[in-house]
Amino acid sequence: MTDFYFVRHGQTEWNLERRFQGGQGDSPLLPTSYQDMHRVADYLKDVTFDHAYTSPLRRARVTAEVIIGDWQAAPQLSIRSNLLEVGLGQWEGELTSQVAKDFPKAYDQYRNHLEAFEGEEFDGEGYTAAVTRFQRLITDLVQQYPDGKVLLVAHGLILSFGLNALLGTARSEIRQRGGLSNTSTTILTTEDGQHFDVKAWNQTDYLNKEQDDSTTI
Repeated sequence: MTDFYFVRHGQTEWNLERRFQGGQGDSPLLPTSYQDMHRVADYLKDVTFDHAYTSPLRRARVTAEVIIGDWQAAPQLSIRSNLLEVGLGQWEGELTSQVAKDFPKAYDQYRNHLEAFEGEEFDGEGYTAAVTRFQRLITDLVQQYPDGKVLLVAHGLILSFGLNALLGTARSEIRQRGGLSNTSTTILTTEDGQHFDVKAWNQTDYLNKEQDDSTTI
């Protein structure tokens, strides 16, 4: 059985400001988010990981480095572009309220009709391409670590889209499962790389604080 531990990066300035970040935008992590990263590390300190992977974007990479840096027996950390945030094209760096005004149809798809969210209207990546690359990595890791534990640090949208796809959730029902908070942990297990079970979803108890409204999705 392969156990996957998925952690969303620490909170950033744009998270706080309600701006889209996407696959190119990468605003600074908030100073307070580092304490949350150490809390993740403490929560996972007794897990022996075979390997850790992170998105190349700084907000995820630093989160991963801080977490494993607290452990005496830290796993090797590798960067994988498959874990990049979903590309959001013209939305990146823009306030959500402004995007809703400038791209009403596409924003409505994002909020209410994810089954149609493919990003053409704003030069974005969209659901299908993002999930395909994410699932490709997970398939490879199941083969590489058939009895292992793997840590992956990434972003809200790619994790929400990718994990729900692994679980067979219909695109129109993704929001019903609930979003992923900054520095949350979600744990999925699989025996064959085809069927996945949820051991924990958006675990945040260890943060000892109320979650803000930057939860994705």
